[in-house]
Amino acid sequence: MLNPSPMDQELLAPPAAQEAATRGFAADMARALTVHPRSISPKYFYDARGSQLFDAICELPEYYPTRTELAILRRHAPEIAAQMGPRAEIVEFGAGSCVKVGLLLDAMEQPARYLPIDISGEHLAASAAELRGRYPALDVQPVVADYTQRLLLPALLPGAGRRVGFFPGSTIGNFTPAEALHFLQVAGQVLRGGALLLGADLVKDPAVLHAAYNDAQGVTAAFNLNLLARSNRELGTDFALEQFAHSAFYNAPLQRIEMHLVSRCRQQVTLDGQAHAFDEGETLHTENSYKFTVDGLRALAERAGFRAGPVWTDPQRMFSLHWLQAPK
Repeated sequence: MLNPSPMDQELLAPPAAQEAATRGFAADMARALTVHPRSISPKYFYDARGSQLFDAICELPEYYPTRTELAILRRHAPEIAAQMGPRAEIVEFGAGSCVKVGLLLDAMEQPARYLPIDISGEHLAASAAELRGRYPALDVQPVVADYTQRLLLPALLPGAGRRVGFFPGSTIGNFTPAEALHFLQVAGQVLRGGALLLGADLVKDPAVLHAAYNDAQGVTAAFNLNLLARSNRELGTDFALEQFAHSAFYNAPLQRIEMHLVSRCRQQVTLDGQAHAFDEGETLHTENSYKFTVDGLRALAERAGFRAGPVWTDPQRMFSLHWLQAPK
């Protein structure tokens, strides 16, 4: 689903990053409306409104991943901080609201710097400002960028310890297996000599998974449909949101949740003057969320050049956090 690129990406100032993001969104939407079956990257969920909706999803009673991962972090933060060592620098991929990293910062010995990376510049700026207020002595340097591309990050600060990547939330599950491998290979290059703390959702009862992505309040549906609203705002498309329905289901053979937007009728959508027909029942595939076994995730990381270390899970083994040593 995501589209990693081998091209290096400079650290962009927010206006330049926004222009680049809009161009990428337009190109990917044009492709999505042309190919069959239709699909688009889930990274386009995350404009300011989409980020707010995702934060709301994380508070839902049905959505177990966030609270479970937070509980693991609270319980094991001292052990994780010991693995990091003193004066470590954290690079968070897809930082969002910067909530989970606070549990690590509280446990760390003199963290040197925090580099949150996110595609939603407005949301990232607000989160970084809030974090600076909580940790005034911490050097917080937000990076507005697409973390699925190679990143040229600044050199370690003088006197800093190791560079540790943080990729929570099982966002690794939004990649296809090949893309997940590619991302880990790129992360290994960025974090060379350091480590990656990776959150991964585990295979479980399909009924639990179904409920997590089909909440009773309809917040996940609004989050899914917001992708179309964003396209209308930013790209000038004319999606009629009321003519699309949210659909999420567990594909057991592929061990993944799939999210789609289903056309309720035969209709047309226009982009740059070009009309694209949707048949009744045709879908735009917006997200995959792969689930893992502990052994399967460790094997994937080792294929990417990492050395698998400690694994922390909750008592019910719903979710996992993996310490992965980056290549030297």
